[in-house]
Amino acid sequence: MKVLVVDDEPLAQQRLQQLLKQIDLVTDVELANNGEQAIQQCEKNSPDVVLLDIRMPGIDGLETAQHLSQLDKVPAIIFTTAYDEYALEAFKVHAVDYLLKPVRAEKLESSLLRANQLNQVQMMAIKAQPQQRKNITAKISGNIKLIPINDIYFFRADQKYVTVKYTQGETIIEDTLKDLQHEFEDKFARVHRNALVARKYITGIQKNADGHTYVTIQGCDELVEISRRHLSAIKKLVMSL
Repeated sequence: MKVLVVDDEPLAQQRLQQLLKQIDLVTDVELANNGEQAIQQCEKNSPDVVLLDIRMPGIDGLETAQHLSQLDKVPAIIFTTAYDEYALEAFKVHAVDYLLKPVRAEKLESSLLRANQLNQVQMMAIKAQPQQRKNITAKISGNIKLIPINDIYFFRADQKYVTVKYTQGETIIEDTLKDLQHEFEDKFARVHRNALVARKYITGIQKNADGHTYVTIQGCDELVEISRRHLSAIKKLVMSL
């Protein structure tokens, strides 16, 4: 069993690493200091289990778990934390277990055995029930970049790819437009079969000389076309602003 330990505290990392080396089931132990590193390493190395701290700088453990649940090979998640108030949220993202620090050796081994019994069918079922994320994961030059949802102007699909336009630029992501609409329906409006626009950035509607209608977006100089099918709903949305 390959295990990834994710914790921003070196002493906590070392202690878990020492405990894991004493468990016969564990064949390999890797370390990550934060959520972004965890996502990167899981994509590259596909660990079987991730021991995940909750309070970390950047994205916390709960959101990291949401991103990990979207990978092709979903690792089992075991949260390790000094705070018990996150237990309910932890199980909402389908954690296998929730261990309070300092982690006891027998509890850790028991959790790993439980994780080992989960098959890939069960893990895929977990993947099918995502919680809403606060960031979108993009691969840029082989590295993982987290794009805050609040910084995104729109998503636009072009054949097999989806482009995300945000405050710092644009990039291609692997999410499908259908999945994005399902997850972020409260934050993004469908304006076209190939586009979702952030509700909070919509400022109005504009028509060009050819009769095509576009949505105008605060802070973004690019217009996004509105299809006839969605024009009525977008007009109502603009009137409510």
